[in-house]
Amino acid sequence: MQDVMIITQEDSSEVLAANQKTGVTNMKKLSVLSALVAISVFLLSIQSFAQPGMKWSGSGGWGPKSQYGRTYNPATVESLGGEVINVEKFVPGKRMSYGIHLTLKTDRETISIHLGPAWYLENQDIKIEAGDRIEVKGSRIIYAGKPAIIAAKVKKSDEILTLRDENGFPVWAGWRRR
Repeated sequence: MQDVMIITQEDSSEVLAANQKTGVTNMKKLSVLSALVAISVFLLSIQSFAQPGMKWSGSGGWGPKSQYGRTYNPATVESLGGEVINVEKFVPGKRMSYGIHLTLKTDRETISIHLGPAWYLENQDIKIEAGDRIEVKGSRIIYAGKPAIIAAKVKKSDEILTLRDENGFPVWAGWRRR
């Protein structure tokens, strides 16, 4: 013999209501899970755009109020010219993004010229390479025990790359003056 179960209309309504409630609960769980996945993907994608060693805001340590930025002294500004021996990346201080400096051979000396942050220089029209003859105006400093120049202006042929104003304020930080 088989057991036969008789389901009344009242019973089927209860079963249907229970199934609908479970379905709504599952939909809510699915919606919350989808939202969490979307937020996670968004946060991970934002992080991938940041360069290693750089901060989200600011100038990567190259601002006028940074320890390195304060080494520019308008009282030690001079002009010199010569041939570029090499152009290299360097990191002038802790927690700074890398910058560009070049070695300049003049009639009197061979000296390091600090230009500025790579993220700024790499987006300029003027490109300076080994073998170029340039004129530099900047502040003479002692860096790592050796003389160096923090450049304010660099002239190559008839092109001028302005990096700092007469007080040493970096052009890449100019929007902060307002």
